[in-house]
Amino acid sequence: MKRVAAGLLLALLGLGLGVATPAVAQDANKTLRIVPHAGLAILDPIWTGGYITRNHGYMIYDTLFGMDAQGTPQPQMVQRREVGKDRKAWTFTLRDGLEFHDGKPVTSEDVIASLVRWGKRDALGQKLMAVTEAIEPVDPRAFRFRLREPFGMML
Repeated sequence: MKRVAAGLLLALLGLGLGVATPAVAQDANKTLRIVPHAGLAILDPIWTGGYITRNHGYMIYDTLFGMDAQGTPQPQMVQRREVGKDRKAWTFTLRDGLEFHDGKPVTSEDVIASLVRWGKRDALGQKLMAVTEAIEPVDPRAFRFRLREPFGMML
C-alpha cells in the first residue's frame, strides 16, 4: 500500500505535500515548545479546515513549495520544475534526500497519491483536477502534470 503523506500546501497550487520531518532545534540541548490557540483533535489538514490543524501541519510537514515573505512560491521539496511552451505540461523533480519519518524515501508516486487525495477534497484541487489529463511519474524523483488546458494557478 502506498504511503500517502498529509498536509498538502503546494503553493504550486495552494497545496502541500506532507512529509514528516524531525523538529530539531539548532542547539540539540534545547526543546522548542509551542502553545497552540486550540486543542489539536485532527492531524490531517486534508480533512479539516481548522487553523490548528493547518498550523500543526506547517510545523511538521514539508511542502512542494512554500511562500516567501513577499508571497512568492519558492521550492521546498522541489529541486527543479520545467514548464512546456504550451503551459500544459509541468514536470517537477524532487530534491535529493527526502524521507518519511521511518527513513523510507519519498517518491514521485507518493507525491502523486497525495495530490490525487488533495484534489478530491480541496476546492482549488478539484478545479485543477478538472483540467488535468494525467499526473504521471517520470521516474522515482520526478512527476508530470499533463493538463487539458493551461491553468493560471499552477504557479
